[in-house]
Amino acid sequence: MVRNSKLLSRMALVFFVGAVIAVLALFAFYGQESSQPKKRDHGLLSRSESRYSSLSVFEKLGVSINECNTFRTFLDRFTTYDEVVAAIKKTGMLRSDLIIGIDFSASNEWQGRKTFNTRCLHDVSNSKLLNPYQKVLTIMAAMMEQFDSDNQIPMFGFSDKYCRNNRVVSLAKDGKQCRGFQEVLEQYAHHASTMELGGPTCLAPIIDRAIEIVEEKRSYHILLLVTDGQFEGSRADIHAIIRASKYPLSIVMVGVGDGPWDTLRRFDDKLLSRHFDNLQFVSYHDVVSNCLNPETALALHILMEVPDQYAAIRDLGYYTAGRFEQEIKDQSDENMNGIIEFSASVIQGTQLTTASQIT
Repeated sequence: MVRNSKLLSRMALVFFVGAVIAVLALFAFYGQESSQPKKRDHGLLSRSESRYSSLSVFEKLGVSINECNTFRTFLDRFTTYDEVVAAIKKTGMLRSDLIIGIDFSASNEWQGRKTFNTRCLHDVSNSKLLNPYQKVLTIMAAMMEQFDSDNQIPMFGFSDKYCRNNRVVSLAKDGKQCRGFQEVLEQYAHHASTMELGGPTCLAPIIDRAIEIVEEKRSYHILLLVTDGQFEGSRADIHAIIRASKYPLSIVMVGVGDGPWDTLRRFDDKLLSRHFDNLQFVSYHDVVSNCLNPETALALHILMEVPDQYAAIRDLGYYTAGRFEQEIKDQSDENMNGIIEFSASVIQGTQLTTASQIT
């Protein structure tokens, strides 16, 4: 009995010593590996990696993501349009200028096979039927017109036969800005019937143009990009999105057509090298399908991350109380409440622009 007890004690000691040696070996191996810089795939990292970036035990195992440890993605935390409007008001956002980008790539020809009765997504031949681009612009008009202080809306086309992947073209009458959303809708319908579709699709030129406008006007902007999403996502696109996170600029990408949306979803969730989560992707068809109030549902998803984005922009010091902001603050609370109430009533469908008005 005593002999068996001694044997068990020796075996336990051997296993303990072996375990200690194994731990030290793993520590030495992974510790050396973690001291070497790792190559990043253009900032594409998963949420699960960022979750553990600040824990020292994971650093010892060589899986730290040092440059991303301050990044967090914004969750879709609102369930009604009223909730997101209240959150916007709580952040102190009294105004937001808007920039619009429209994708005129050739893939729009066939991306409506399932979701637009095989028609081109830019088809404006039927004045009684809005195409997906017109529907998104109409709903955006209802939401944003009362937040826009100067009623001047830059609108650009990108990825058409002329622009390809290196420039944008103004869709405004004067080549600069549309005067109100009625002109936005009219000018889109005009260009949709005359623009030569092209490609390849590239987001970098329109994002860079938006950055230039933000620098010039020194105010918070929302960049609305409406696209069929058929592109791989180049290094230039990725760097442009990351670069835009240094400015008071929210990017909302609305995907129209059949998809798939893998690249745009990765842009939304996995570009963790950004200074803040500056991009929200919305699949138009997924949101409005089988929905009792598609206008309200789409409005909710478009604005879903705006409160958190605006708060992050203020925290990062991109948008401080200067002259241009103080002028807006001079507006009374009563006026701001009227804006919120007006926007809510519009989204609920009481004042949406009709198809006949667009054409």
